[in-house]
Amino acid sequence: MTQSSSQRSGLVGKRLGILLPSSNTVVEPLAARMLAGTGVSAHFSRLGVIDVALGGSSQAQFELRRHVDAAVLLADAKVDAIVWGGTSASWLGTAHDEAFVEAVQAETGIPTTSCVFAMNAQIQASAGLKLGLVTPYTNDVHLKVIENYKSLGIECVASSHFGGALSHDFADIIPEAIDGAVRSVAAFRPDMIFIMCTNLAGASVAERLSEDLGIPIVDSAAATLKAGLNCLQAAPQ
Repeated sequence: MTQSSSQRSGLVGKRLGILLPSSNTVVEPLAARMLAGTGVSAHFSRLGVIDVALGGSSQAQFELRRHVDAAVLLADAKVDAIVWGGTSASWLGTAHDEAFVEAVQAETGIPTTSCVFAMNAQIQASAGLKLGLVTPYTNDVHLKVIENYKSLGIECVASSHFGGALSHDFADIIPEAIDGAVRSVAAFRPDMIFIMCTNLAGASVAERLSEDLGIPIVDSAAATLKAGLNCLQAAPQ
C-alpha cells in the first residue's frame, strides 16, 4: 500500500487546530475529505461571525482579543499547529492576521498561520502577477479587498462578487454560480484567480477550472487546509 506524502513526512498522529468563523459550514466537510488518509486529525474552534460589512459592529467581530481567545482554546486539545480559516485580513488588511498570529504564538507556543497569508504568498512568489478575484461580498467590501491588494503591489485586473452580507448565506451559493463567476473573471486572463471566502463551496470548482482554463484558481477553504498542513510540516518535530 502506497503511503501518502503526509505519512512519509512524519505527520501521522499530528493534530491540526482550525479556527473558523462560527457561521462557516464549508471547511469542516472539506477537511474530512482533504485530510482523509493523511494521518492528520482536525480540531476546530469558532469565532463568532455573523456578517461581513465595513461597519463598526461587523468589524468588532474580529477584535483582536476575541479572535485570539477563540484560537487559544485549541491549545487545550494539544494541537501541533493552528490555522485561521477566515479571510477577514483581505478586507481588514494583512496587519490584522500578522497581529493575530504573533499573539497566538506568544500565548500558546504553537506554530500559527492563516489562509490569507498562504494565498498571498502564492501570488507574491512571482513579481508582477495579475490577480482575478471572486468574492460573495457586498460591493464596498469587495472593493476594499481590491484596494488592499493594490496596497501590496498586486493589480486586480478582473473581479466578480455576489453582493451578500450574511456569512451563513455564502455557503448556499451553488457551485455552478461560482463556476460562472470564475469563468467571467478568467476571460480577462489574470495570472491567478482567488476565490476569497472560506464559506464559499469553491474547492471542487477551483480544481477543475484550473485544468480547464490553464489558470491557477486558489480556493480559500482549500488554502486553509494546505496552509495548516504546511505549518505542521514546518513545526519542530
